[in-house]
Amino acid sequence: MTPKGTTRAGFVAIIGAPNAGKSTLTNRLVGAKVSIVTQKVQTTRFPVRGVALEGQTQIVLVDTPGIFQPRRRLDRAMVRAAWGGAEDADAIVHLVDAPAELAVQGGGGSGADRKAAEDVASIVEGLKAGKKTAILGLNKIDGMKRETLLELSKTLFETGVYSDVFMISAKTGAGVDDLKRALAQRMPENPWFYPEDQTADLPARLMAAEITREKLYLRLHEELPYAASVETTSFEERKDGSVRIEQTIYVQRESQRPIVLGAGGQTLKWIGQKSREELTELFGHTVHLFVHVQVDEGWADRQEFYGSIGLDFDV
Repeated sequence: MTPKGTTRAGFVAIIGAPNAGKSTLTNRLVGAKVSIVTQKVQTTRFPVRGVALEGQTQIVLVDTPGIFQPRRRLDRAMVRAAWGGAEDADAIVHLVDAPAELAVQGGGGSGADRKAAEDVASIVEGLKAGKKTAILGLNKIDGMKRETLLELSKTLFETGVYSDVFMISAKTGAGVDDLKRALAQRMPENPWFYPEDQTADLPARLMAAEITREKLYLRLHEELPYAASVETTSFEERKDGSVRIEQTIYVQRESQRPIVLGAGGQTLKWIGQKSREELTELFGHTVHLFVHVQVDEGWADRQEFYGSIGLDFDV
């Protein structure tokens, strides 16, 4: 049910380098978890739509994959999806890891910081090439001096691709309400696209796979390479209201299989248990979850994998 009177609705693309905090910001703006968050960079592989409300305005947030220099087919598909999300949006937020950017501009920073700064520069050039204007979101400002942040925002603003600057902490919520109000003002007059109580536009079986992939990387982000995926192979809603889900975790090498299983299968058991608990809460019904591990060297080159998550295969 939508409110009476004039309503607004539109799309906001949140773009940025990997690990800038896009998924955390999306979840914070929505007020519910719609996108997975892990320590692993490039966790988001396809655009995830979260639905936020601000008064009479519905803001559909497109949490895009990180924009970086692609090396593999999957990388190229993810970067194309990210720019595609920005192409048709009513507003764009470019989220920047402020401490990393500042460290590099000061002549220091780690290798990861320098990589993030290169990605920021690439995004600025992409915005210029596309004649796009974005809102700059300086993220992770916790503990940073305001004078330092003002200097950083001035430097980035001078690139000419930003209309506004917001200093925020997606983690704590500092400054996020101001950003949300600014986004609402930019939305065009429209009827709402989604029901008032809907927070995400993601098929249940895909959301289930994402939840399990999150647990996989939360447990094994140091041991397991980025090349792993989760697929929901069966999703059955039963007459008693419960849901039976079967999933397969794909790894690329036989040596990775025992890492996911763990001693006596304990790691896989933990992943399944944590995923089951969250899915039960998410769906509001008992979930029977069965997770298997399979070696598939070419999972990242299977065309059906790309189609299942809405990515282009031919990139």
